[in-house]
Amino acid sequence: MANCQLYLISPLEVGGDFPQRLARALDAGPVAAFQFRVKGLDQHEAARLAEPLQAICREREVAFIVNDDVALAKRLQADGVHLGQGDGDPREAREELGREAQIGVTCHASRHLAMEAGEAGADYVAFGAFFPSATKDSGHRAEPELLEFWQGLFEIPCVAIGGITPENCAPLIEAGADFLAVSGAVWNGDEVAAVKAFGEKLAQ
Repeated sequence: MANCQLYLISPLEVGGDFPQRLARALDAGPVAAFQFRVKGLDQHEAARLAEPLQAICREREVAFIVNDDVALAKRLQADGVHLGQGDGDPREAREELGREAQIGVTCHASRHLAMEAGEAGADYVAFGAFFPSATKDSGHRAEPELLEFWQGLFEIPCVAIGGITPENCAPLIEAGADFLAVSGAVWNGDEVAAVKAFGEKLAQ
């Protein structure tokens, strides 16, 4: 089975010295993807903030995924878009962004939503939250068994999200998560140390 990989999600504040922090994090260990997640900005401002981050990802061959906003993903020619349950249909996103785009869908703790997303052409499904998260209170709690169920039946990769740290991620890796989506565990402290700590767990 392919090894589990790290999927970084941005903090909401991506100005200031964040580009340097992102570069340090990506250089600290293998990261498969970076999700640009900002709220309440107009598209022009979001694009301005995204551009240096996208360049950093491109230099390191890390997929650059835009959260929630198909139009912004298209404007930036991002590698893909991540859709919440209220953010539109993967089929429409595919039409906008093309065949090559990576389209992910938040499925909370629902097998049914994940199957629907798969049928609609999603490239990956995200389950969570597995642990309490300070970044985003989802109100949904998923169990590692959900990852095992998914891996046993479906080819589409699954992402585990929600309060994941180097200390608690082992059961999710064992259960078959293809990716660990992390935000606070990296950005709320020393991003280099955090990525290295995750890297050690993922390499076991």
